[in-house]
Amino acid sequence: MGIAMNHADRTKSPAILIIGASSGIGHGMAAEFYKRGWNVVGTARHLNDHTELHDLAAQSGGRVEVEAVDICEPGQITALRARLAERVFDIVFVNAGAANADPTETVAKISTEEFVTVMVTNALGPMRTIEALQDLVPADGLIGIMSSGQGSITNNTKGGFEVYRGSKAALNQNMRSYAARHAGDPRALLLMAPGWIRTALGGPDATFSLEETIPDIVNTVLAKRGTPGLAYLDRMGHTVPW
Repeated sequence: MGIAMNHADRTKSPAILIIGASSGIGHGMAAEFYKRGWNVVGTARHLNDHTELHDLAAQSGGRVEVEAVDICEPGQITALRARLAERVFDIVFVNAGAANADPTETVAKISTEEFVTVMVTNALGPMRTIEALQDLVPADGLIGIMSSGQGSITNNTKGGFEVYRGSKAALNQNMRSYAARHAGDPRALLLMAPGWIRTALGGPDATFSLEETIPDIVNTVLAKRGTPGLAYLDRMGHTVPW
């Protein structure tokens, strides 16, 4: 079970559920939303692991909770949905993702096992999670997923990062199908392309730091609220070509 929140307190502030918030961009988003007065439920893969999210929860006075879910495990998604059944979240945002160990490896050379792992983590798991948790988001809420500019087919003029690119392009296509199935739904839908950020996933050579990018990411997420339909945006709110 998650770390308990004072539910009397949470009714005074909006709430966000961030899937994949134990470190990196997810933790940065959790900390920024908390700083802006939101109540936050963030997930880690394992509840008993000590992460940056646990540290944030410990100092939050009950406004940040930690839950556990591995989005590659359907049973864990179902269990999370059951634990949160009575909750309402203004935003549900799926941040969990992965890259293959050797980003220069081509699709022709990667092992089938690793290819499947990346695809399940980046394309299948997020969509299963959205399908399971969508009813927790009200009509004026937002459902978002962390995509990547590398998921843009139009912008892929140099190649490279083939497996990761393919997984994010698949995610984008799946989310467009979801939006088509929910045509007329008043909720905002967002695919976020945050840019190349220095995290464990992005690596030390990435262009941007978390400190300079997280506020822009959160600003764009908040700006999309109230606008129905799906958008594929960078962190500054500019449309990314499909």
